[in-house]
Amino acid sequence: MRRLSLVIGVLAACAATGASAETVNLTGTYRCIQMCRDGMLGAPTFVTQNGDAVNLTTETGESYRAWPDWSAPYSRLWIDARDESVVYSPDGMRIQFDDGRVWQRDIGPPPPVVLRRAPVAWRRY
Repeated sequence: MRRLSLVIGVLAACAATGASAETVNLTGTYRCIQMCRDGMLGAPTFVTQNGDAVNLTTETGESYRAWPDWSAPYSRLWIDARDESVVYSPDGMRIQFDDGRVWQRDIGPPPPVVLRRAPVAWRRY
């Protein structure tokens, strides 16, 4: 019985580790909303994720490659060329850099409101 408990515990630990290693897909368009370079508040930025490799294009058009920082929690990326880390929210809606810049996912404008009028019954006199 003791051995069975040990096996179940090991299997549960392995299953939990695999689930916690899942990451969010960061691919998409973002907007710089804080501490933007060259005063480019609201400028578009782009993130492309391919497996563990992440490409970042800043509001000024600079491109950088980032990788998961395995020594930190799963919500952190490392940009080697800038010697800087990036933290992203669990839902992938916000990215924050060590220098204070913040990118917010651009989900676009809300869909247009479509008003439909009820048909008018025409009466003849």
